[in-house]
Amino acid sequence: MKNAALALSLLMALSACDVPTSTAPQTAPQPVAAPVEQVTRTGSPQSVADFRAVVRRVEPVAESACRQIRPGANCDFAIVIDDRPNQPPNAYQTYNDAGRPLLAFTPALLRQMRNRDEIAFALAHEAAHHIESHINQTQNLARTGAVIGAVFGAMAGLDTSGIDTATNIGGTIGARRYSKNFELEADTVGAQIAQRAGYNPLRGVLYFQDARDPGDRFLGSHPPNADRIQNVRNSIR
Repeated sequence: MKNAALALSLLMALSACDVPTSTAPQTAPQPVAAPVEQVTRTGSPQSVADFRAVVRRVEPVAESACRQIRPGANCDFAIVIDDRPNQPPNAYQTYNDAGRPLLAFTPALLRQMRNRDEIAFALAHEAAHHIESHINQTQNLARTGAVIGAVFGAMAGLDTSGIDTATNIGGTIGARRYSKNFELEADTVGAQIAQRAGYNPLRGVLYFQDARDPGDRFLGSHPPNADRIQNVRNSIR
């Protein structure tokens, strides 16, 4: 227990240090945020048919943007419904066994959405994670943090168990170091993709008015909902 506590106290310093990375995005400063207007969301729960209609318009725009921003990358998106039983409301980006970028939505999330603009914004957001290579950057940051944690543990004279704890904590801090920035960056790029596809991202981002707010938690993975709404409004302006 003492070793774990010592590892944690040493590694908390990572949260105030830049974890080395050659690919971390340098986001331009945002204008001073104005208060978020309380605009009422309109519409009704969306269906798989709505999702497919949005995919037909957003997919070619997202793939074109991917080829422009990441020449040579695999920009052939596989867009699917994750219909496994009891899946919570969620949308995510990952890769299949062949390395093809995969964008998935659960039916529960579609039922929470109120219009196709919200679907388009969320779909473009997930595509932007691949376009900006956020998964690879997060993995690199986690590996770097784990190495730093192991070094701190060894310098502190921890035993094997303590060094393992320090490595795990370092990896977690490294992975979370830029996660909020990645979400805001995906919102910005995604808003532009949705707009090019003919949807209104200013309406689409209003999904976050009613979604559970993660708040501004230390090492949280997502930024506060109000920040995301304002960020999209600033980027579209």
